[in-house]
Amino acid sequence: MKRFFITLLALTAAVATMAQEARQIQVIGHRGGRYEFEENTLAAFKGSYEKGVRGYETDIRMTADGELVILHDASLKRMTDVDMDVEKSTRKEIKQVKTKQGNPILFVDELVDYFRGSDIAYIEWEMKSDNYSEEQLRVYCDKAYKMVMDGKPEGALYLFSSFDHRSLRIMKELHPDAVCMLITGEAMNEKTIETTKSLGLNRVACGVEGTSRRAMTEAHKQGLIVNLWPGGSVEDFQLALALGADIACTDYPVKVLEFVKEKMPWITPRKSLK
Repeated sequence: MKRFFITLLALTAAVATMAQEARQIQVIGHRGGRYEFEENTLAAFKGSYEKGVRGYETDIRMTADGELVILHDASLKRMTDVDMDVEKSTRKEIKQVKTKQGNPILFVDELVDYFRGSDIAYIEWEMKSDNYSEEQLRVYCDKAYKMVMDGKPEGALYLFSSFDHRSLRIMKELHPDAVCMLITGEAMNEKTIETTKSLGLNRVACGVEGTSRRAMTEAHKQGLIVNLWPGGSVEDFQLALALGADIACTDYPVKVLEFVKEKMPWITPRKSLK
C-alpha cells in the first residue's frame, strides 16, 4: 500500500510538471502598468519595458486638430487637475499641460517612435471613440491604423480594440488586414461568444469575474483568442491563468512577471497570438 501511494505521488508530480511546462500566457500592462507607474505616460511604458514587460494595452483619442493622443479619459482633469476637454483641444494646448507627476501628455506618434525597432511583442491600441460621428470615425480609424502600423516592429502584434462596435467595423472596412479585438465588461459566456463572432472577430477582451472554465473551453473551441481583465493583483493574474486565458491584462505587469519568474518559471509568453 505504501508503495502504491509513493507511485501515485510520483505520477501526480510528473503530470503536474508536464502541465506546468505547457502553460503559455501573454502578460500585458494595462495603460502601461497604471498601479506601478503614472498611467499612459512615456515614463510608464519606458519604466515597465526596462523591467521586462513586452506587452501593453493603451488608449487613443483624437484632438480638435486631428492629432492622436494617448489618454483614457475624455478630460485631462484626473491626470492633471486641469479640466480640459481632449477632443475640443489642440495638440499645442495639451502639450502645455503636465500630469500630476510632472510628465508630458503622450501622443501616439511618440509612443510608436519609442517602440520602433524594439523587441516589443504586443500592443493593444484601444479606440476610445464612443462620442465620434461616423465621419469622424473614418478619419480617426484611418489615422490610427497608418500611424501605428508604420512603426510596428517586425514580429510584433499591434491590434485595435474597442467597446464601440462601429469603430471595429469601420477599421476593418478601411483596412481589412487590421487585427481587431472586441472589449466587453461582461464575463465570457454564450452572449460574449456570439457577439464577437457576429462582428467577424476572433478576439475578445472580457471580464475575469464570472468567467468559468467551461465558458473558456467553449470560446477556444469556437476559435476565439481571449484576454481576461481587469487584473488588479497577482491573484487576478493567477485566476486568469487558471481559467485558460491567452492574455492577462494587468495593472501590475512588473509585479506579475517577477512573481512568475520566482514562483512559476514554467509559464512562458504565449507564442500563437497572431
